[in-house]
Amino acid sequence: MDADLSIEELGILLVEPSAVQRKVICQHLMEQGIHTLEAVENAREALNRMRSFVPDLIISSLYLPDANADELFALMQKEPRLAQVAKMVVSSEQKRENLEAVRQAGVLALLPKPFDRKDLERALSTTLEYLSHEEVELELYDIASLRVLVVDDSRMARKHLSRVLQQIGVQQIDEAVDGSEGIRCLEQAAYDLVVTDYNMPVMDGEALVNHIRQSADYSHIPIMMVTSEDESRLAGVRQAGVSAICDKPFEVSQVRQLLVSLLEPEAG
Repeated sequence: MDADLSIEELGILLVEPSAVQRKVICQHLMEQGIHTLEAVENAREALNRMRSFVPDLIISSLYLPDANADELFALMQKEPRLAQVAKMVVSSEQKRENLEAVRQAGVLALLPKPFDRKDLERALSTTLEYLSHEEVELELYDIASLRVLVVDDSRMARKHLSRVLQQIGVQQIDEAVDGSEGIRCLEQAAYDLVVTDYNMPVMDGEALVNHIRQSADYSHIPIMMVTSEDESRLAGVRQAGVSAICDKPFEVSQVRQLLVSLLEPEAG
């Protein structure tokens, strides 16, 4: 995707069961300058429409008549031509646990219902950052030679993180499904950065951070935690020595800035 892609060039598919909400959201998008816009009311129609129209961004309501948004995204992930489509969710859901599945699915933004103009502008800006290739410039490292370990039990989250890292120039990325597998990777290769989730089976992110910090071989490696956990649950992780914490969903610019601050502290 061209780094100079503009909002006006975005192709968007809206999936919204309410005719009134479809009209309102479409109006908001057109006011932002969106010209290529399709709208359907359920997951089945969305998948059928994407057989001939592959959007840059899909905006879905959390709850659809025939699936939830995370289930739709999982079906998209199985098709190579749809796996890289950027994802956004619009929902009035307030319970954090009910939003966890879409957070893990790699959504770029969670917009409230109703949302205001600034919410939408920021979400579209995040989409452009995600779709554009803009390498991080580092003084002490060649970004292409940087080796990163991504640890997350969600395959969709791992792929999303890997794509974001690739977009900013990282080429050497290994993946692990939990902290235990992450340790095996660390024993076999030298990494410049570890990016890990918090909540994982077998060995969670906090245990992984503790293990890394207590190891003589790789205690020096910067660790970025990407998580949807509430801040009140992360005190132990901070005490264990995590280098930075990034929320899910996150903005590409935030990952870029954290990468610079972790690898080149004086520059950050």
